[in-house]
Amino acid sequence: MKTNTVEPSGTFINTRMKSLFIAQDKKPATLKEINFARLTPFQRGLIVTDGTVTRFIEAYTFAPVEVVLLGQKRQTLSSTNNYLQLSAGEEVISRQVTLQTHQETASSPIIHTYADSLIALKRLPKSVLERIESNKQGLGRLLQHSGLETRRELLWCGIETLKELPSAISHLEGKTFISRAYLVLANQEPLMLINEKFPL
Repeated sequence: MKTNTVEPSGTFINTRMKSLFIAQDKKPATLKEINFARLTPFQRGLIVTDGTVTRFIEAYTFAPVEVVLLGQKRQTLSSTNNYLQLSAGEEVISRQVTLQTHQETASSPIIHTYADSLIALKRLPKSVLERIESNKQGLGRLLQHSGLETRRELLWCGIETLKELPSAISHLEGKTFISRAYLVLANQEPLMLINEKFPL
């Protein structure tokens, strides 16, 4: 006996995908809405995964992902960060990386992700802090190897044009990216605020 299947409409897909983000209505005003139905399965997977992005890219591309550290420093917040629940004057780690793969047919690496993170310094176990400040691995893998129990909350997503990028990837300025933000929580407290941007 045959059963009729109905393809989900674009409206259903968009509504379902957006419902995964708990602060979609608070996304930055510079971000445009995403039409999820027009994205590739790979792009949709990147946006909604709550696991390690590095592992997801490696599984899809069948190539090892290289984490390139563009910048990392301690800094003091100039204003309250509501997502991290930190007041002005609190110390954080600001970190920027790209995730890229190499292909034999390409003359330069393929950049899959540019990630900009803020990390609540006072909530980091000493062992994790030492790993972050001495290791160039992705944060997801660092957390996995630390044994610290964490979970993620997807905040918002949208389409944006990148500006004021680190010099190493300044050639990407003016290009369109899919952007998403999420929190990494440990012991019921926000530990990291991560903004990932994927080429559209």
